Amino acid sequence: MASKSSFAAVAVVGIALAGAAAWWLQSRPLAPTTISGAGSSEAKPSGTGPGTSRIVGVEVAKVVKQALRDDAQAVGSLRARHSVMLRPELVGRIIALNFKDGGPVRKGQILVQFDDQLQQAEVQQMQAQLAIAQASFKRTQELVAEKFLAQQTLDTSAANLKVAQAQLALAQARLNRMAVRAPFDGTAGIRLVNVGDYVKDGADLVALEDTRQMLVDFRLPERVGSKVRPGQTVEMTLDALPGSNLTAQVEAIDPLLDASGRSVGVRAVLLNSGKAGQPQALRSGMFARVTTVFSVNASALVVPEEAIVPQGNKQFVIKLVAPPDANAMPPESKFVSQRQEVTLGVRRQGKVEIVQGLDLGDTVVVAGQQRLQKDGSPVRIVELGKPAGQALAAAAPVASASR
Repeated sequence: MASKSSFAAVAVVGIALAGAAAWWLQSRPLAPTTISGAGSSEAKPSGTGPGTSRIVGVEVAKVVKQALRDDAQAVGSLRARHSVMLRPELVGRIIALNFKDGGPVRKGQILVQFDDQLQQAEVQQMQAQLAIAQASFKRTQELVAEKFLAQQTLDTSAANLKVAQAQLALAQARLNRMAVRAPFDGTAGIRLVNVGDYVKDGADLVALEDTRQMLVDFRLPERVGSKVRPGQTVEMTLDALPGSNLTAQVEAIDPLLDASGRSVGVRAVLLNSGKAGQPQALRSGMFARVTTVFSVNASALVVPEEAIVPQGNKQFVIKLVAPPDANAMPPESKFVSQRQEVTLGVRRQGKVEIVQGLDLGDTVVVAGQQRLQKDGSPVRIVELGKPAGQALAAAAPVASASR
């Protein structure tokens, strides 16, 4: 029991001593510390201090010259300049089809012949009535000349002659409508009727197309509607004919803007020269990818789109220039930043044209602009995959040329 009591007493004394030591350490006065200032150079970390700014690492690109084209892409469909679905004007039974499916036809050729026996009989009847009217008119003229008949009788005979002539013309027109003729030279489609079919007026018989000259219809956004003009060049490729590169010219522009899609309709014309190795290679309904060329600038100044910093209605870039005092710059930085307002032109494939504000060879920041809050900030060029020294050496000639 005595041993256990001594252990308990030692434990209580130890806890009391530990608590007293902790209280003394917390409540003791702090030793004076040296605050880094203008006179304590030992406390300055490397690269900091008055007059020394934090160096920002940025990625850059040069202003280069390249050919840039102002164009617009769209999709369209081919169609033949002359294309028609032949339909009869009268009802009747087909007695002859005078064409081959997919074969050539000539203008005026009878393609579909209907049973016209009744119409031929009507023509013969009207011809007989016309002969009677002509003989009657001639006889009346003679009698009137001899004063045997009044002039009114001659007038009536002349009117009857005109009626007979009109009735013959009407019967001849009905007879002609029983034959469907080709309105132009072209290629017949696949027949939709057969000999013996009884068809009504307006029924589809066969399609006829003249594919010697093809059109392409497409639509462009309204923002480029003021740029397109008749005669402009149109480049076209066809999915159905891989490797085909066709050229057309804008022929007509729809004056009415599509209110649903806010687009303008354009029609271009091209000659079907059989570029695919066979005649009449182009067909109506083919899907076309169309590029309308508005202008070509062979020496446009371009930068990556990432270099553009929009602010309100203005566009800026941050370019690198030589510092006013190169000796005051840290060794890892040779350039300072300068914000420059620019005027933009055409955008194509990640590049943007600089119309005004930069010169050929200028170096602009493409990554890290958000860390450059003011002009004159020292920067360090970073290129992915290259040491910083090589990046500085590559950009040195450009920076020296900057104004």
